[in-house]
Amino acid sequence: MEEHFVWVTTRRIRPDTLEDFERAWRPEPAPQGLRRAYAYWSEDGQEITGVSFWDSQEACDAWRSSEAEAQRRAAMTPYVAEEREGFYRGRELGVPQR
Repeated sequence: MEEHFVWVTTRRIRPDTLEDFERAWRPEPAPQGLRRAYAYWSEDGQEITGVSFWDSQEACDAWRSSEAEAQRRAAMTPYVAEEREGFYRGRELGVPQR
């Protein structure tokens, strides 16, 4: 099975800031080594979980320590009340077909 390298961030944002936060959140240009990225948000729009898949842990670490990521985080800061993150390795689970 193929192994995945995944960075997950969960942020609680300040009320009524979802649109502003989303503009600040999207990296430009896309980081090197990023395969896919997903965003999931709570019904009230105040908690957002980002899940990104990377070529390797080194590619993710290079992005996380880059000036572009520092600027992106600075742009998000006014909207973020709380943040948690983690880096994981894993694989797809086989789901039985019915």
